[in-house]
Amino acid sequence: MKLFHTLFFTLILLFSASAMSAQSAARININTASAEQIATAMTGVGESKAKAIVKYRQTNGKFKSVQDLENVDGIGAKTVEKNKDKITL
Repeated sequence: MKLFHTLFFTLILLFSASAMSAQSAARININTASAEQIATAMTGVGESKAKAIVKYRQTNGKFKSVQDLENVDGIGAKTVEKNKDKITL
């Protein structure tokens, strides 16, 4: 019985690790994502910056490049650089 429990928990840990890896590999579409999704996916972007991204998109239309994020108040080149592999259009 103890062996069964050990195997069961090992399998749970393996599946959890692979699920977390798949989530981190997923990219966020800044032209369609909600502020909550953006804040969760992007490093250094909290709720207020994520809302600014969505507001900018609503006011100015879809982002044409990842670098366009630098036009959003509070988002600089360093934030874009940290997140460029996490972002898609």
